[in-house]
Amino acid sequence: MKKLLPVLFLLLISIKVQAQSYIGYFHDNYAGVQSVLFNPASIADSRFKTDINLFSISGSVQNDLYGVKLFDVYKDGYDFDTQSKVSPKNANNGLANFDIMGPSFMFNIAPKHTIAVFTRARSVSNIAKINGYLIDQVKDGLDKSDNFLYNLGNPNAASNSWGELGVSYAAVLYQNNEHFLKGGLTAKYLQGGVNGYVQGRDVSVNYVENTADPKNGTLQSSGEITVGASQDWEVNDDYKFDSGSRGFGFDFGLVYEWRPDYDLYDLRNARPSDNNFRDLNKYKLRFGLSVTDIGSINYRNSKVDTYNVNGTITQEMIDDADDLYDFLNEHYTKTSSSKGVKANLPTAIHADVDWNMYNKFYLNLNGDISMVSKSKLNAYGIADRVTLTPRYESRWFSFYVPVTYMQYSGMQAGAGLRAGVFFIGSGSVLSNLASKESKGADFHLGMKIPVYQKQFKDTDGDGIIDKEDACRKVAGPKENGGCPWPDTDKDGVFDKDDACPDTKGPKENKGCPWTDTDGDTLLDNVDACPTVFGPVENKGCPWPDTDGDGVLDKDDACPTAAGPVENKGCPNLDADKDGVLDKDDDCPLVPGPADNKGCPKVTKETLAQLKVEAKSIFFSTGKATLNDATKTATLGRLDAIKEILKNYPNAKFAVNGHTDNVGNAKANQKLSEERAKMVMDLLIEKGVNPDNLTSNGYGASKPVKSNKTAAGRAENRRTEIVYLGNL
Repeated sequence: MKKLLPVLFLLLISIKVQAQSYIGYFHDNYAGVQSVLFNPASIADSRFKTDINLFSISGSVQNDLYGVKLFDVYKDGYDFDTQSKVSPKNANNGLANFDIMGPSFMFNIAPKHTIAVFTRARSVSNIAKINGYLIDQVKDGLDKSDNFLYNLGNPNAASNSWGELGVSYAAVLYQNNEHFLKGGLTAKYLQGGVNGYVQGRDVSVNYVENTADPKNGTLQSSGEITVGASQDWEVNDDYKFDSGSRGFGFDFGLVYEWRPDYDLYDLRNARPSDNNFRDLNKYKLRFGLSVTDIGSINYRNSKVDTYNVNGTITQEMIDDADDLYDFLNEHYTKTSSSKGVKANLPTAIHADVDWNMYNKFYLNLNGDISMVSKSKLNAYGIADRVTLTPRYESRWFSFYVPVTYMQYSGMQAGAGLRAGVFFIGSGSVLSNLASKESKGADFHLGMKIPVYQKQFKDTDGDGIIDKEDACRKVAGPKENGGCPWPDTDKDGVFDKDDACPDTKGPKENKGCPWTDTDGDTLLDNVDACPTVFGPVENKGCPWPDTDGDGVLDKDDACPTAAGPVENKGCPNLDADKDGVLDKDDDCPLVPGPADNKGCPKVTKETLAQLKVEAKSIFFSTGKATLNDATKTATLGRLDAIKEILKNYPNAKFAVNGHTDNVGNAKANQKLSEERAKMVMDLLIEKGVNPDNLTSNGYGASKPVKSNKTAAGRAENRRTEIVYLGNL
C-alpha cells in the first residue's frame, strides 16, 4: 500500500493488450474465418471451399502516458520509473484487449452463400481521463512528493472478459457487370466472465507536505468514486463462475467490389476447368463497411460500492492498510448495492478500401471508430485508428507491412506473413525495434487448415475436366466422354469413318486393307515373310524360338538354353548345390535341407553361441547406451551375432531386454525396451535384414536368478537373442 493513493486506485489498473486484433491480416483475401470478426460479409464469394481455424491469438498494449524501449523492459535491472519516458497530461488514456479464437470454421453452402461458426474468448480493458501529472508526482509515495493540488475530474476505467459462440451468414446480394455487392450478419451467444469498473466524479486532491515528518504530510480529497464488479470481491476473492451471466450480440457488414474486367470472368465464357473463376480475386477496388459488437452481457450478481472521498489521509495510513478495500472502508463513507449490471460490448464501426495495384500486390486503407462513450459507467471500447497496409498475397503465402496511426500511442509500423497453415504478425514490431519511446505493442498468430478453391485440371485440353474425362491424357469429344472415337481394327481410321471397321486398312482406302496374302495386316510389298503370318513388330515374320523350348526369343531370358515357361525359358538351377532348385529354395545362396525349404536350421549350438555373445553386451548404468569401457568389445560381439544371423535368412529372431528389480518398475520396463531396440538397430545397421528381427523389453518380469543377491541381479540384467521360427 506504500505508493497507493485512494483516489488513484482506478488509475493504476494494469494495461494488457490492445483493442484491435490481427492488424494487417484481416483484409487478406485468404484470411478466411478470421475475417468474419472484422466484417461478416467478407466470407461470401471467398477463395475457400472451407477454412478451419485450429487456434489463433491476438493482443497488444496501447497508452499515451509511458513510452519505453520495449525490448529493454524484459532485461534484468530495468527500472520502469526512471528509464521510461513519461508524457503526463491532465487526461491520459490506455486500453486493452486479449483475443483468442478457438476451433472455428467457414464453408460455402451454395455458390453465393457462406456460413461460419466460431468460438472466441476476449478480454477488453479501458482507462480514460487519468491525470498523468498526479501519477508521476506520487509514483514514489506521498512522503517523496512536494505540495500539489490537482482537479482530477471524472476518471473512468472498465474491464470485461467473456466468451463467444458465433454463427455468421453471408451472401452475394447484387451482381451486375462491374458492380458486385455482398452482405453478412453474425449472431453471437455471450458467456460472461469477470467484469469490473471504477469511475470518479468531481474528484480533486490537495497535498501539503510535512517537512518535519514526511509520513504525516496530509492529502485532502473530495468527490465520489464508484467501484463495481461482477461479484463481491471484498467478501470472496476467488472467482466464481456464473453461467447465468450471459447475453447476445450481433455484427453486420457490407462489401462492395468494383470489377472493371468483369467480362474476363463472364460465366458464359468459362471453360469447365475454370471452375467458374472461384479461385480468382476479381476486383480492382473493394470497399467494406461493418458494425461489430452490438449487444450486452447481464451480470446478475454484480456489486456496486460508492465512496464519498471527502477527507484527509497520510502516507502512514496508506502504509498501515492491508489492502485497498480495507483502506477505502476505513477512511471513507461507503454506499453499497447488489443488483444486476448490464455490460455493453465494445461497439465499433469499421471501414476499409482495398486496391489491387498490380497482379498479386495490394494496398489496403482501413479504420476503426469506437461507438462507446468514454464517460459512461462500465464502458469499454476500441481505440480509433487508421492503418495503411501494402501486401503481397497468393494462395499459400502473404506478406504485409501495416503502418498505423493509433489513438493514444501514435504512429507504429509492423509486419506479418501467412504461410499455408500458419500466420504470424505484429502491427508494431518494426517501430518497436527502432523506437526508444514505444507506447504500444501487439502481436497475432495462429494455425488453420485452409481448403482453397482452385482451377480444375484438363490435362489433354479437350474442354472436359480430368475428374469427368474417361481419357484424361488423350483429347476426345464430349460426345464420347472425352475419349477419341474408337478404332476397333486399330488401323488409325476411326470406326465412324472406317468402311471396314473390323479389318485393318490404310486411311487412303477408308480403313480397308490392301492385298495381304498371309493375313498379318502387312501388305506383301512391305512384309519380310509375305507367305508366313507374323507380327507387325517383326516385319511380318513369326518370332523365332532358337532353343525350341516353346518360349519365343523375345520373351526368353535364355534364348540359347532350353527351359520351362515358368522360369522365363531358362533351365532351373540349384545355386547352393543343396538339392533344392532355386525356384523352390527360400535360401538359394545358403545350403539347407529340403524339409526346411532349402534353408539351414537353427541348432541348439547356434542358440547357445548367440546366448554367449549376447551376454557380453554391456550398457552404461541406467541408460540405453553402450558402456564406453567395453564399447569396442561389444561392437565385436555384435559383428559375431550378425555373422550368425546372416546364415539363417528365413529365420525370425527377437532381441529381448531384461533388468533386475532395483528401481522403478515403469522405468525398468522402458529401459529394457530401449536397450533391446538399440541392439536390434545396431544389428540392422551392420547388415541384418530388418524383416528377421523384432525387439521386446520385459523389465524385471522374467528373472533367471533370484533378485535377492547381487550375483542374481547381475544375471537378470541381460540381453537375449531368441529364435522365433521361420518367416
